[in-house]
Amino acid sequence: MRASIPAPQPAPPAPQLPEGFEEHMVHRVMQRVDVMLETRLREAIATVVQEQTRSVLPRLREEVESVVRHCVYEAVADELANGASQPVLR
Repeated sequence: MRASIPAPQPAPPAPQLPEGFEEHMVHRVMQRVDVMLETRLREAIATVVQEQTRSVLPRLREEVESVVRHCVYEAVADELANGASQPVLR
């Protein structure tokens, strides 16, 4: 006896989506992606800025110290130069 093979059944029709559903879904997904990207980019940028600040800080301190030292030297020199010609107020 030979077993008969049943004929394949046609696939059920795909459900019809409401008008504008796909566009609505794309819009919602893009909103979520936008929020996630903004948060993650903000975190990534903050990390990079912190790392760069740490690496630049020693050099920046040296430069600030040099500028302050130079300004103090100039101010003292000006005061000494002008102080000889002006009386000291007490």
